[in-house]
Amino acid sequence: MQSVISVSGVSKTYATGFSALKNINLDIKRGEIFALLGPNGAGKTTLISIICGIVNRSGGTVTVDGHDISKDYRAARSLIGLVPQELTVESFETVRSVLAFSRGLFGKPADPAFIEKTLMDLSLWDKRDSKIITLSGGMKRRVMIGKALSHEPKILFLDEPTAGVDVELRKDMWALVRRLRESGVTIILTTHYIEEAEEMADRVGVINKGEIVLVEEKAELMRKLGRKLLKLELRTPLTAVPAGFDGYNLELSQNGNELTYTYDNQAERPGVASLIRDLDQAGIQFRDLNTENSSLEEIFVSLVRRQA
Repeated sequence: MQSVISVSGVSKTYATGFSALKNINLDIKRGEIFALLGPNGAGKTTLISIICGIVNRSGGTVTVDGHDISKDYRAARSLIGLVPQELTVESFETVRSVLAFSRGLFGKPADPAFIEKTLMDLSLWDKRDSKIITLSGGMKRRVMIGKALSHEPKILFLDEPTAGVDVELRKDMWALVRRLRESGVTIILTTHYIEEAEEMADRVGVINKGEIVLVEEKAELMRKLGRKLLKLELRTPLTAVPAGFDGYNLELSQNGNELTYTYDNQAERPGVASLIRDLDQAGIQFRDLNTENSSLEEIFVSLVRRQA
């Protein structure tokens, strides 16, 4: 798939000597949902701000749909919608006027029908004539998204878009994100709700200490680094893990009623079929079994700890 954003050798060092980004190389594919994950201070917002032309880079190049962000700033920036972490909206303006004004800043002709549709999609139409100062935090967050969409961008950056938003509003936002992706918009998001990235993203990038740790298709990342648990409910309790099962990573519950086998696709360890066969030969029977997969959050925490 063709890249719509290309970041090559980008670094950012502040006057204090602090290096926020170190030789970042990253390509975002057209039409994908890309989740950029990392702990606080990892460099996520700095990288987004550089791509959007808000922060100057110390080195490297960035192109947006073929436009260099320095040499052809207007063309590059016109393609981008940005929802920042901070709620930066005009307190005494109305919801509708904020979106209309933002659209005009990008040189787009007035389009009341498009503004209406955007407000309807964000469940803000009933608040269209309300002043921003009267809105809740979650509603203000929706206005920020509407403002970012007002000029019909082809790329949308969502930097912690659901911070402080209740569960219902969060679901509405992600439904909108799916619709945008279906219409061809490329979505790049950062979030501390990693279960959202697990549900939404096509690819995942992990950044830590200003460096890209990995970029991988979500499904492939889960396959490569995820762990699986097989839990066997035993017919007869055991007092200890049976002898002769040292080749398996088995753990017995305190009451002796359940055996848990931890494994992954990459480990050179006997498989599930082999375990069940060996248990049967040892006369150990089970009533039921179920499996669990490790979450993207567990993989993310493991990667960050490993680098640390």
